[in-house]
Amino acid sequence: MTLTPNSAPDAALVITGLVKDVGPIPALDGRMKRIISNISLQARFGEVTALLGANGAGKTTTIECAQGLQNRTAGTISLLGQDPENAGAALRARVGVMLQDGGLPPAARPVALLRHVARLYSNPLSVDALVDRLGIAEFSATTIRRLSGGQKQRVALAASLLGNPEVLFLDEPSAGLDPQSRLMVFELIRELRDAGKAIVLTTHLLDDAQRLADYVYIVNHGESVTEGTVPELLSQSTASQSQRTMTFEAGPGLDTSALAHEHVHCEETRPGSYRLAGALEPADLARFGQWCARLGVMPTSVHLASQSLEDVFLAIAASREPATVKPHALKTEIR
Repeated sequence: MTLTPNSAPDAALVITGLVKDVGPIPALDGRMKRIISNISLQARFGEVTALLGANGAGKTTTIECAQGLQNRTAGTISLLGQDPENAGAALRARVGVMLQDGGLPPAARPVALLRHVARLYSNPLSVDALVDRLGIAEFSATTIRRLSGGQKQRVALAASLLGNPEVLFLDEPSAGLDPQSRLMVFELIRELRDAGKAIVLTTHLLDDAQRLADYVYIVNHGESVTEGTVPELLSQSTASQSQRTMTFEAGPGLDTSALAHEHVHCEETRPGSYRLAGALEPADLARFGQWCARLGVMPTSVHLASQSLEDVFLAIAASREPATVKPHALKTEIR
């Protein structure tokens, strides 16, 4: 699979003051509901730009407006120098789209579908190369409706790449993928970035953003509330730089009260997943070891880190009304 490099220096996508209303909504007495109130961002060639936020924050609607799949209520959008709402087929051919719901015809078989999509482009990538790279051959005889969620994701990603796009929109690209497929997709995304493509991805997985993104926009309740590289976002956190987070996996419902004290709190973020955060010191690690020995607990994984994107996001969400985002609204995968 040979990718055509893109050396254009300017931003591939510029969104300014995006507003999106939907409705009328019967529950609102027939009034419109504002789901995007103020989102601005730029995505540049040769970079992965991530929209990070909880489910329902407005990420998918933003990229659908950016592609012209939805009409905006207000604001401006420039995609490859054109307004996507008024652009024609020539712009569409330069853009790849992978939406979270896939949009794949359920009765089609993967390879036949990809060959059909390839015929829509004047100079498509090799179907066989994409099928091999994404491991699609192993389920090529199965109809789309019978594929697992992760298998559908791989087919949707292949379809989005067939036109060798200059800009690639990926909506939750790792959703439903097993760990091996996830690493495969991550490697491919990095190759696309290195070939000069502009990649815009949405995610609520902190690990995805932290490992893939060159630049991050944090979206909260329809607004872009802060932005920067991952190191910049971590350094501008209002929390003390001495703050650290330890996550560990063990049995669900454990009594962690002995691990918490004035400067450290501990919570079970989801069944069997625990988060110990605060001004952690060596004594806290010793206390953790003693706690494990006393309860006979052998964690399946332990990870210690300084401030994470999750800490930054939760701090932002807690400081902005009416946002009430709980830790489990965002997921982080620990290895």
